[in-house]
Amino acid sequence: MSDTVEKVIIIGSGPAGHTAAIYAARAELSPLMFEGFMAGGVAAGGQLTTTTEVENYPGFPKGITGPELMDQMKEQSIHHGTRIITETVESVDLNSTPKKVFVGSGDKAQTYLAETVIIATGATAKRLHIKGEDVLWQKGISACAVCDGALPMFREQPLVVIGGGDSACEEASYLAKFGSTVHMLVRRDELRASKAMQKRVFNNEKIKIHWNTNALEAVGSEPNAFGQSFLEAVKVKNNKTGEESSIEAKGLFYAIGHTPNTAFLDGQLPVDDAGYVVAEPGTTATSISGCLHAEM
Repeated sequence: MSDTVEKVIIIGSGPAGHTAAIYAARAELSPLMFEGFMAGGVAAGGQLTTTTEVENYPGFPKGITGPELMDQMKEQSIHHGTRIITETVESVDLNSTPKKVFVGSGDKAQTYLAETVIIATGATAKRLHIKGEDVLWQKGISACAVCDGALPMFREQPLVVIGGGDSACEEASYLAKFGSTVHMLVRRDELRASKAMQKRVFNNEKIKIHWNTNALEAVGSEPNAFGQSFLEAVKVKNNKTGEESSIEAKGLFYAIGHTPNTAFLDGQLPVDDAGYVVAEPGTTATSISGCLHAEM
């Protein structure tokens, strides 16, 4: 364990983490960031690293890819004096003085001390892990319609959204602006979304709902000259009749929720019903002094 007590340790490296890092660094607090190493199955930089083109972030009139945007945020953090370690935080002791941050395991385990800890670990989009998903991720499959839905590859093409809640309805409505048809796969015989969102979907002629339907497989095209395959269909199954069929699709969007990356806190901070850290209203302060929660 190092005897050095850091003024600020930031856990997480998405937009919230780097925003906190830039402010802390400019305040000459010399923050130390643990950006994670494939934490939650996602590269350092968070969910934006799983997104292709970002067109709704100010300052980039021609758009920018998610990984490029996160690289620039990281560069800005470092430029102002943030130190970044590419390791995943395994656990913390937020009640000790100073606070303890445990990184690595076994012979590589290390303990870092800090006056203040900023939690900026965000959440990870849930996946279905259907056949073909790993190969076609970012090649037609996405978990963010707002991020990717307007890409040229999806325009005037049949698209599929999986989910039955507000998020799924919102994403289907958004994608209907660009796709030729939007197929919603709903595993039950009703939507969980609010009445207002349901009405929006039911009144949109470009959205077709497939009730009692589960996705089985993402089917890719024949590899191109560069060995890349892109989504061309989704195999589905009616969970009431057992009938299987295929839906032509150039895009498949998951809207089945997110998993907050808070397990490493081991219950030291209060969380809401979804598992997100609860902060004092209108602030980043948590129930533990010296522990802050940053989110975008």
